[in-house]
Amino acid sequence: MQIEQLTCNIGAALHGVRLADAIHDDDLFAEIRSQLLQHRVLFLRDQQLTRAEHVAFAERLGPLEDHPAVGSHPDHPGLVQIYKDPDSPIDRYENAWHSDASWRKIPPMGAVLRCVECPTVGGDTMWTNMVLAYDKLPEEIKLKIADLRAYHSIEASFGAAMPIEKRLELKAKFPDAEHPVVRIHPETGEKILFVNSFATHFSNFHTKERVRFGQDANPGAADLLRYLITQAQIPEFQVRWSWKPNSIAIWDNRSTQHYAVMDYPACHRKMERAGIVGDATY
Repeated sequence: MQIEQLTCNIGAALHGVRLADAIHDDDLFAEIRSQLLQHRVLFLRDQQLTRAEHVAFAERLGPLEDHPAVGSHPDHPGLVQIYKDPDSPIDRYENAWHSDASWRKIPPMGAVLRCVECPTVGGDTMWTNMVLAYDKLPEEIKLKIADLRAYHSIEASFGAAMPIEKRLELKAKFPDAEHPVVRIHPETGEKILFVNSFATHFSNFHTKERVRFGQDANPGAADLLRYLITQAQIPEFQVRWSWKPNSIAIWDNRSTQHYAVMDYPACHRKMERAGIVGDATY
């Protein structure tokens, strides 16, 4: 296996490896997992994986989970089909920096995404390093957010376009999740800036140390959260991947965010994703 580092701060392409072999080869799988922790997102081309092999490899990383808004392939639980065709409604939810399902009490550990069909140009996906995003914050900001927690909501994102009854039903099933703004990576011990487009507000900002009068709380808290969320947009923290059929991306959802670039015309774009159950954030 050859490892090609794609940027100075995130992302590597793996060459000379068949991902299906890692299902049964413990040494190969251990090396891939080690590279994932180091580079945060890994890319492979020309992987002739069946759906069963896709699921089997992802399950080596951990149990798979369904997506409540999208569902799974009927024969492969945990394998989400993200399919668009020329008649599909425009879905802007992909078009934001996010870590998958941070609105869950236990967000996913990561994902394995395979391209089945894609536009000839456009439709790239970008990832950003949220460990570096935290490291590069001004020290006074690090002190300010050290003990802060934030709510993440599916109701305010996927639910927003639903009729009110379905939206409230979704919220009852998946109440807003509260996570630390600075998360500790369970395997590396790194500090991660853990807010994204699913984060709606801080849960513990309004204390006497932070707030003298009402205007300190609002818009003070909202301005701080907005500032933190925008750190994902810094180009130096990012890598960009252009898809081809049978390309694969594997990412650590705990330490990254990603953004599906919607710059392609109405066409067929078929992606299949296996999301891996994660760890509690506290």
